[in-house]
Amino acid sequence: MPSFAKVASLLLLALSTPNAGAFAPPSSSTAAKNAVPSSTSVDMGPPLPDVILAETYGEGSRKYRRTVYTHNEWVKHRASDRFIRNLSSMVNSGVYKSLAKEVFATTAVAAFLCFWNALTGGYTDLDGVQHAAVISALPQLTLPLTPFTLLSPSLGLLLVFRTNSSYGRWDEARKFWGLNINHTRDLNRMATAWYGHDGQVIDPEKRAEDLRQISLFTWAFVRSMKRHLSPPAEDEDAFCQELRARLSPSQAQNIIDAAHRPNRALYDLSVAIDKLPMHFMRKNEINKNLSIFEDTLGGCERLLSSPVPLFYSRHTARFLSTWLLLLPFALYDPFKGSWNHIAEIPTVALTSVFLFGIEELATQLEEPFTILPMQGF
Repeated sequence: MPSFAKVASLLLLALSTPNAGAFAPPSSSTAAKNAVPSSTSVDMGPPLPDVILAETYGEGSRKYRRTVYTHNEWVKHRASDRFIRNLSSMVNSGVYKSLAKEVFATTAVAAFLCFWNALTGGYTDLDGVQHAAVISALPQLTLPLTPFTLLSPSLGLLLVFRTNSSYGRWDEARKFWGLNINHTRDLNRMATAWYGHDGQVIDPEKRAEDLRQISLFTWAFVRSMKRHLSPPAEDEDAFCQELRARLSPSQAQNIIDAAHRPNRALYDLSVAIDKLPMHFMRKNEINKNLSIFEDTLGGCERLLSSPVPLFYSRHTARFLSTWLLLLPFALYDPFKGSWNHIAEIPTVALTSVFLFGIEELATQLEEPFTILPMQGF
């Protein structure tokens, strides 16, 4: 799929013939102005081998999760070797690396429990000889498995709701952004096709400039919205550079200095539409796209500013953490068939990875805009 900069370039093509409208080649001065490279197409897909370790997991890795699929990616995605490929990449998973502290804590509890109970209840050495307890005065630490069995469905429901809610937020953001892209195309199509009315004589140069302004401010709104939804440290410099490269100095500065940049860009677009020489009914149809832009912008701001209720997220995290930290005590007796119950340790580690992983996925999806491939449109 083309990058954000490529789509923007298509929108910014000014005309040289009356029938080409906003889609004709730009003048030499416009082309020179648009020649500045854009950074909006970078940081997509998995990190390169030379990327610093801090960006292979955690917050720094989010920009590498903005994957845009084409036919080739879908072929790989549904390939028959996907299970082997996904299992072999577990140790490199950024999600699992982010859980290192949590998994270490539960595994340490399981290891300590095996050691403690060996001291207080006896142990088997490497030759298979059974030894009595070293500290017989202290009790072994175990818990019955029944409470964990009874609580498992409740924990599962909490995790399912948490994950579904987060995915719903990501999907809603994706649809908002897709709707924006669709209506930018629709707006420019209508402006180009409906320019002029009542058989009036149209100056080709004025037509080219008017439609160029429509394309520029359409791009400026979408670009300002992307910046509005992205972290300042990641996108601010690129945003200012791109605006100054494509817009006039005063237009670019007005948007950069605005308290709400997308609204300022939308205002400029509305003014540009109002100046078009066409019937007011057609202008009204074009302006319907701007109302949709306002709706998608408001919906995205709602998602960015309001997470899943914090008390729900916190309760789920506390429930899951407590359940996994105490689970080794309940699994001690079921693993009596292994040498000194040692098989409990990798079992607890693997269980922690998968269950903490579900909660981690939900947390990563909850704020969708830093993993949504907005740069790919």
